[in-house]
Amino acid sequence: MTLFDSPAFEGHEGVHAFFDEKSGLKCIIAVHSTARGPAAGGCRMWPFSSAEAALEDALRLSRAMSYKNAMADLELGGGKAVIIGDSHTQKTPALFEAFGQAVEDVGGKYWTAEDVGVSPGDLMHARKHTRYVAGLEGHSGASGDPSPVTAEGVFRGITLGVRRALNRDLDGVTVAIQGVGHVGAYLADKLHAAGAKLVIADVNEHALREVAERTGARVVAPGAIFDVNAEVFAPCALGGAVNEDTLPRLRAKVIAGGANNQLASPEIGRAVYAHGILYLPDYVINGGGIINVAGEIRALERSEAFDPTWVESKLARLMQTLDEVLDRSKAEHRPSSEVANEMAKARIGRAAEQKAAA
Repeated sequence: MTLFDSPAFEGHEGVHAFFDEKSGLKCIIAVHSTARGPAAGGCRMWPFSSAEAALEDALRLSRAMSYKNAMADLELGGGKAVIIGDSHTQKTPALFEAFGQAVEDVGGKYWTAEDVGVSPGDLMHARKHTRYVAGLEGHSGASGDPSPVTAEGVFRGITLGVRRALNRDLDGVTVAIQGVGHVGAYLADKLHAAGAKLVIADVNEHALREVAERTGARVVAPGAIFDVNAEVFAPCALGGAVNEDTLPRLRAKVIAGGANNQLASPEIGRAVYAHGILYLPDYVINGGGIINVAGEIRALERSEAFDPTWVESKLARLMQTLDEVLDRSKAEHRPSSEVANEMAKARIGRAAEQKAAA
């Protein structure tokens, strides 16, 4: 299958591959759409099994960022960067300086930020070679770590989902969280404070122990999280958690989490709906982080200070959009995943038409 035949390609404006022999950088930057504004999305460092796997991940994540930014009503398009490598053993300042040059070479069409395997400290090195970096500290427009804002949006979404599916609040509801990294850990704290009972799983035993000690969560093996008797399943790790093998094992009435690309395929989205499970589309519910990053980009472009009230207004509007997706899904008897995709594409399409007419 060629690049253009890949189902994940879906009209990408540009796909850029970069190699720097001196630093060892192997990087792909995918720009799905700039119809609404410059593409924005984090940089992920991961030991992909092949270049093809890295490309597929970049394409899917880039497209998801277009949808996410559109549904969050941001003046940003969608893009994503992936660096092929082990973030635990292969990080160097030179590698991220080379990555910064790669971002610069895309010519302002892509803003980068942190994602899995990449920290603000890493991006400080990238910043030496490009201005198109968000999520850093040390300036008046700095937005700080976006993870708490992502978790806040997911928490509000879970609250909404439980109210719609179970007609109750979170007190006493069991939530199974897959992954307690930055977003998952913040989410666990918020759910615990609201009275939810938690079951957690992660490959990082230190993170598990810390979250369990704070929240009283029950710890299970990573593969056992799908079998937990919980009302809510919250995927907060890597994509594809809900697939043909795991879906039949889930007992949850609500799927709502912070991970990207939670559904392994469109067919799984239809199967989730057929199972009577309320799915809160991932790129809608987890949009808080990119809203936070967008606030920083906005401040940088305007030479202003970061405005948290702007972020809160966008986050509140995002929850209204989520409600609209679920209302349409119910009224039209269609999976929420399909409704959200349709809404996102329509928003991007309108922006593209306006851009072409300008």
